[in-house]
Amino acid sequence: MKLKVYADRMSQPSRAIIIFCKVNGIQFDEILINLAKRQQLSPEFKDINPLGKVPAVVDGRLKLFESHAILIYLASAFPSVADHWYPNDLSKRAKIHSVLDWHHTNLRPGAAGFVVNSVLAPFLGRALNLQAAAEAERLLTKSLASLETFWLKGDAKFLLGSNQPSIADLSLVCELMQLQVLDEKDRLRLLSPHKKVEEWIENTRKATMPHFDVVHETLFGAKDKFQKQREMGTISKPGLQSKM
Repeated sequence: MKLKVYADRMSQPSRAIIIFCKVNGIQFDEILINLAKRQQLSPEFKDINPLGKVPAVVDGRLKLFESHAILIYLASAFPSVADHWYPNDLSKRAKIHSVLDWHHTNLRPGAAGFVVNSVLAPFLGRALNLQAAAEAERLLTKSLASLETFWLKGDAKFLLGSNQPSIADLSLVCELMQLQVLDEKDRLRLLSPHKKVEEWIENTRKATMPHFDVVHETLFGAKDKFQKQREMGTISKPGLQSKM
């Protein structure tokens, strides 16, 4: 039975799962769970993931959610996956886990929190929140500095001093790609001080082409839409936090 991937390509971790499958020749059926329509809260999807979040996968009898767990499972279960994504060397695996754990408490709440509270909230049924966006931006800035000075070691192209990407590279880069929906001045203000981070994003993109760009087309389309709305003055300014 073919793997089923439940995803929305506007979701950072959803994109990471889809790109990973395509790069590694994993056959799968992609089922759209439209976050803007709140389909993740439907009874049908909650039978797959009771927490109501994407991505999720079904492989035979296995129903699995949380993107890092999914990436680890796919890298372990499918023989077509190259070793560098999730090496057999346990010390290298442990280091990958350290990056993934750090991501969930640093880069993800920083990047996602800033983008949602400054741009995306109205499309998810919530209000923009200036205070939450400012707090998230501080965490994002700190996380980018940690990437630049600690996780990206020496002249290596990828995290942890590697010259080939791992599941950690893909997960974190897809997270940072969400900054594309920001006003270009804000995006450059956040990223341009971190040259190694910018090079690493491009290295990861090149290593997963053409799938990287194809899977991000939805995000790029949203970027163009938001930019046109800014030019027309129709994007709301951050305000009070929604109680939804």
